[in-house]
Amino acid sequence: MPSNPAPSVPSTADAVIIGGGVMGCAIQYHLARLGVANTVLLERDVLGSGSTGRSQAICRMHYSNAVTTELAWQSLQVFADFDARVGGTSGFVNTGYLVVVNEADEAGLERNVAMQQELGVPTSVVSRDDLAQVAPMVTLYDDERAAWEPNSGYADPYQVTVSYAARAREAGARILMRTPAAGIETQGDRVQAVVTADGDRIATDTVIVAAGPWSKQVLAGVGVDVPLIPVRHQIATVARPLERVPNHPTVGDISQSFSFRPDGSNFTTMGFGDDNEQSDPDVYPQGLELSEAAIARGKLARRIPGMADAYYRGGWSGLFTTTPDWHPVLDAVPGVGGLYCGIGFSGHGFKLSPAIGKAVAELVVEGRARDVDLTPLRFTRFAEGDLLESSYRYRVLA
Repeated sequence: MPSNPAPSVPSTADAVIIGGGVMGCAIQYHLARLGVANTVLLERDVLGSGSTGRSQAICRMHYSNAVTTELAWQSLQVFADFDARVGGTSGFVNTGYLVVVNEADEAGLERNVAMQQELGVPTSVVSRDDLAQVAPMVTLYDDERAAWEPNSGYADPYQVTVSYAARAREAGARILMRTPAAGIETQGDRVQAVVTADGDRIATDTVIVAAGPWSKQVLAGVGVDVPLIPVRHQIATVARPLERVPNHPTVGDISQSFSFRPDGSNFTTMGFGDDNEQSDPDVYPQGLELSEAAIARGKLARRIPGMADAYYRGGWSGLFTTTPDWHPVLDAVPGVGGLYCGIGFSGHGFKLSPAIGKAVAELVVEGRARDVDLTPLRFTRFAEGDLLESSYRYRVLA
């Protein structure tokens, strides 16, 4: 049988998005909502095949900075009502989210919870007695403190990504898979076009880079240096002993530097590892280090003793694209007119994606995001030495 012909590449577009993860698809969808439907998204493989498809997919709002808390809170409301707000399914499961710290981080926990409450986030510091009511299977030790978010949980990155893509296509947007962007053409100080790996040229005055761990090399092609470092993060799945632990909340265990969440009715996923730097996003160990998984399983059993008999079902590794302060860059790229970026999500990306898709689209079309001040996430903050700070040493909870 003849193979399906390659999709035609349009010669012009009002905007080109580079990267078909959840960010690129959410941005394209929101551009269409703002009336910019003549867009092209270029994805080097298939939708969600990069960091999106390897996410642990926790949806929580506990952060140390207001800007990420706001983005997470806005996004959670979309995940929880996805079909009505976007159309399609997010796979959101409300488990509640527990963050656990030791005494050294108690002040940071209290400060973060107070900030989040001011922003309207349902969260509170909880005692061991409180915890016995909401999550009796979890053990909190004498030198530890905790906070509880009843509305949080986890969702399905693939379903979210393809739902955004479907809605964008319905509005007239184009999505080209297995069509890598080979370069961005500029003339003077402005974007002129994007060229694909097959040599097709798409003339445009607006380009949005949302290429995950490949973003650094995409921007380097136009002489833009951004401090992005891909790091490897591991996830293991274990089968729960259901007679002992039929359910449990999602937990950010800062005290032990790992996280875990339910995965359906029978399994639990754990996120862990040393976050080792990876120089090439195309070549890194995508499997699981069993020695590190064993350490994580020991931590899991310490937090939930009933999980001592949990057994492995498999695992994988993915990439966090980190910045020096473990926060993203959402901005117009200085010095190149018409070039924008949504990059450097540092392990936060999926949980923030609905709000970031909307904010970046508004930045492109209207010059600023309507509902959140993106200034703390500007491109120039690294050179200015104005980095965001975390209350904790566990950087992914920055």
